[in-house]
Amino acid sequence: MLTDVKVKSLDVFYTPCVARTPLKFGAVVVEYLDFCKVRAVVENRKGETAEGWGGIFIMDFWGWPEPSLTHEAKEAAMKDVVHGFCDLALGYPDFAHPIDLFHDIEDDLRSLNHEVCATRQLSPEQPFLSALVCASPADAAIHDAFGNVNGIDVYEGYSAEFMDNDLSKWLGADFQGKYPSDYIRQEYQARVPIFHLCGGLDKLTRDEVDDSDPDDGYPNSLEDWIAKEGMYCLKVKLRGNDLEWDIDRTIQVHDIGRRELDKLGIEPLHVTADTNEQCESPGYIIEMLHKIQERSPECYERLLYIEQPTGRDLKATAHDMRELSKLKPVIVDESLTDLESFDLALEQGWSGIALKSCKCQSSDAIFWSKAQELGIPFSVQDLTNPSLSLMHSVGLGARLHTIMGVEANSRQFFPESTQGAEKAVHGGIFSIVRGDADTSSLQGTGLGYQMDKMVAAGWRPEG
Repeated sequence: MLTDVKVKSLDVFYTPCVARTPLKFGAVVVEYLDFCKVRAVVENRKGETAEGWGGIFIMDFWGWPEPSLTHEAKEAAMKDVVHGFCDLALGYPDFAHPIDLFHDIEDDLRSLNHEVCATRQLSPEQPFLSALVCASPADAAIHDAFGNVNGIDVYEGYSAEFMDNDLSKWLGADFQGKYPSDYIRQEYQARVPIFHLCGGLDKLTRDEVDDSDPDDGYPNSLEDWIAKEGMYCLKVKLRGNDLEWDIDRTIQVHDIGRRELDKLGIEPLHVTADTNEQCESPGYIIEMLHKIQERSPECYERLLYIEQPTGRDLKATAHDMRELSKLKPVIVDESLTDLESFDLALEQGWSGIALKSCKCQSSDAIFWSKAQELGIPFSVQDLTNPSLSLMHSVGLGARLHTIMGVEANSRQFFPESTQGAEKAVHGGIFSIVRGDADTSSLQGTGLGYQMDKMVAAGWRPEG
């Protein structure tokens, strides 16, 4: 294809970010992170060049939550993998579509991850999930640049017109003649429901707010967040090892949501629950759901799905999810890193999958195609994405047929990690109105950043 690209350069920028309030999920608490931005310059076969951008938090707390290793040690290794993946992409010898390029060097990413951890003497080594986080900003930047150099919305580029290989290359003969573009919306959904995160340390009521909370103009309780933004999709972070707390927390979040939304005249309410792998077995969630149903049938009815209750290693911690799936859909997240884990999850009775921009756009394109073809529900989840990564993630959700909307919690925990220029151009994404993001600013080529307007408004990569 004349539209295939070769990567000419990849530049990496890091910005330190501090959370306005601690983010607790699973067994970890996040208070500071580095945000990574990558600029790609690509050339197509016609000799045309263009740049593209991607970004992600270097989130070892989620990708590599190993308590025996320090955050600093893990972060340093992750940055080695970021730069190593850039070298792999730069060293790719041929012109290619971004999806082909990524999957052709995916095994090299695995080897790179092993080498970095061995060199730094880090054990247990970084999970491949976390290595995908490291690769994701460069992968996104290459996709954005691919769209820009060819003058197209990048999602148009996932079709027969722009891809030499159809999905059968990765998904087998049943997908001959089919492409990722066959399984998406042809335009961005105009308004996308936004999931608000209720973290383990978050305050739910105004009465809980005190002088220890930041006085920075942002809400400090769930009640005030709903009053301000009208979110009708609420995600509850649970402990997974404290049944009564988890039951009470889920019902309390539901009841606050219903009460506050009634004041605004907003009818729908959706609640999801996530223990971030902390349950020893699905039996814990089954018992939790039965007790929620007994105590609050309305809360139970509004529970949309359960996310990744048990450990991410589907082989070492294999569980039969069928009984749980009969009650509520159970979505695999941290375990989903490749097609092998996708198939294994289905064999074990998981209901659906969670897509994330941090798992790489190239992987997501294969995952969403398979899920849509098989009729498997899927969500688009967050990595507390600010800045470019939030635009990317909301855009991804707006082009797909998700269960319900997109998670977006950087506005809660890292609101100042997004530049004013980004907010000026994409105000509808960073300011939620009646629970929805407005995607009308996602326009033009690539991932729709409108980078020329952001630069004119003062955007800079070091910001």
